[in-house]
Amino acid sequence: MSAFPPCPHLPPPREGLDWRLLAAHRDAHRGGEFYLDCLEYGHSLWIRGHAARAILCLDRAFGAELTGDEPVLAAWPMPYAALVWLIRFTPEGVFLGNPRVHFQHYAGRMNEPRREQRRWRAWAGWALARAVRPDLPGDPRHAVAEPSGDSIFQELERHAFPGEAAQWRRILDEAAP
Repeated sequence: MSAFPPCPHLPPPREGLDWRLLAAHRDAHRGGEFYLDCLEYGHSLWIRGHAARAILCLDRAFGAELTGDEPVLAAWPMPYAALVWLIRFTPEGVFLGNPRVHFQHYAGRMNEPRREQRRWRAWAGWALARAVRPDLPGDPRHAVAEPSGDSIFQELERHAFPGEAAQWRRILDEAAP
């Protein structure tokens, strides 16, 4: 029995998924198969009522090494819409953490590989979290320059795959409550 309703922006998960699904990618190329596994495992966590852990899986999906040509992206685009949906529909009283602070910290402390791509995807997640939940505070002790939406768009254009920045902007425009 599901704790939460399925997310329309994520693939239906197989039964019985656990941490071993992603652990199998530890020493492998983290391309399309890893991306799909992150989405599927994140969805299984969400359905079981683990909102914060599901968001962390989406975060891992953002870190996949994708060129934009992978067939999985046609069916399951970068999970910007899924992130918005999960934040918006997390029931009150369920642990969500603070996705705004999570993405702020992640973007401000990003390392290789593909540092800039992953950094700007983290800022994109940060902007979406702010749009959906403007009540969530940032971390004032983490001194980092918060970028504008235009800056995030421009940097995604530079570092992400073709069309990703436009997808993110459309979802951001729709995300405000």
